[in-house]
Amino acid sequence: MDTLSQGVLGAAAPKSVAPPAHARIAAVLGFLAGMAPDLDVFIRSSTDPLLFLEYHRQFTHALIFIPVGGSFCGWLLYLLFGKRRGLSLRQSIFYCTLGYATHALLDACTTYGTQLFWPFSDARVAWNTVSVIDPLFTLPILLLVLASVIRRNAVLARIALAWAVAYPLIGLVQRDRAEEIGWEIARSRGHEPLHLEAKPSFANLILWKIVYENDDRYFVDAVRVLGESKVYPGDSVPKLYLDRDFPWLDPQSQQARDIERFRWFSNGYVARDPRDPNRITDIRYSMLPNQVAGLWSIEVSPQAQSTDHARYVVSRRTSDETLNRFKAMLFQ
Repeated sequence: MDTLSQGVLGAAAPKSVAPPAHARIAAVLGFLAGMAPDLDVFIRSSTDPLLFLEYHRQFTHALIFIPVGGSFCGWLLYLLFGKRRGLSLRQSIFYCTLGYATHALLDACTTYGTQLFWPFSDARVAWNTVSVIDPLFTLPILLLVLASVIRRNAVLARIALAWAVAYPLIGLVQRDRAEEIGWEIARSRGHEPLHLEAKPSFANLILWKIVYENDDRYFVDAVRVLGESKVYPGDSVPKLYLDRDFPWLDPQSQQARDIERFRWFSNGYVARDPRDPNRITDIRYSMLPNQVAGLWSIEVSPQAQSTDHARYVVSRRTSDETLNRFKAMLFQ
């Protein structure tokens, strides 16, 4: 999730159990500790553009790391201002650990993928129940936590936590409804997908992206799940095969290894970018949910040396036409 969502949920957890005397400082510690796991975004390399993909949502987001991350945050924040606010080191660590613990579980609700079970597994857990950014999730928690701090009322923080649980559960119901429609779409085409997933589109639980694989092709559609459902047929693209799509690529080259790293990051949902034959895109994310063209991709070059890395490319420009089409799908 976005940083603000992580922070306010992290604040809600310790605030819900802190005594009135610790109402504000517990929320502050939880807020900062709730965002702390995302410091892994600073693990980068000037020579390896994909390094951050391997480490973002890795060890700092692992369930086994929660006591370590919470203790470190607690110790550091205790020295910075917890002690001056009357907290003991143990209390500071307790509040921070509660805040830190909310982060990975919330991230796992999104589609991006979180390595909850590192180092025992590098599987990227993605429950696909909440968009990476969703104001309907975040704003109620933010307002309830602020009211809880101002009024020193732990009950309001508990209501915020209840909403943080309830909203992904609503997303779970919506996801399952979208997947049912996705199977109907596939069968209407005479397809028997190897696997099919529904993923929420940007900032809502109404419009969903359906992705399924059939006969070595990925098919992408959008469905609106509210009252009477509506289907927006989309694109299809061949599944990526290096021997066919990039016959010039040396399988032992760094670019080939980078493609496999990107394939792992994308949970296998990779295809040749229809906008550029030398790019490989993650089809899980697109500005319009019935499109294949991804928000990020990697670019390989026939002229590259065997030790050269693939280039990481982000494409997030949104035209007025695209925004209008998205709004039309969402509201009409």
